[in-house]
Amino acid sequence: MITFLTSLAILLAGYIFYSRYLERTMEADPNRPTPAVSMGDGVDFVPMPWWRVLLIQFLNIAGLGPIFGAIAGALWGPVAFVWIVLGTVFAGAVHDYFSGMLSVRHNGLSITE
Repeated sequence: MITFLTSLAILLAGYIFYSRYLERTMEADPNRPTPAVSMGDGVDFVPMPWWRVLLIQFLNIAGLGPIFGAIAGALWGPVAFVWIVLGTVFAGAVHDYFSGMLSVRHNGLSITE
């Protein structure tokens, strides 16, 4: 239970403090339109409500969690909670945020383009 509560605290601290740091680093402009708005074509660029975007992100992340979490827990024990949480905060969230911001800055292009 201590490992679980520590993991929750790390996630909360990452959300509150690290996300602000990343936003300052990327110099996000909340008034800049996203490619879905500026280049909306109804096929590749479609504006969606915030709850639908949140649901898609959650389902993408939650799909691997039950598989990887069980394997990591079996291999390394309760410390896997902390490892998964640190990976989520410092790798997964950063990648998702920066790839989205790069797409906004480069007119909807993906990382490979």
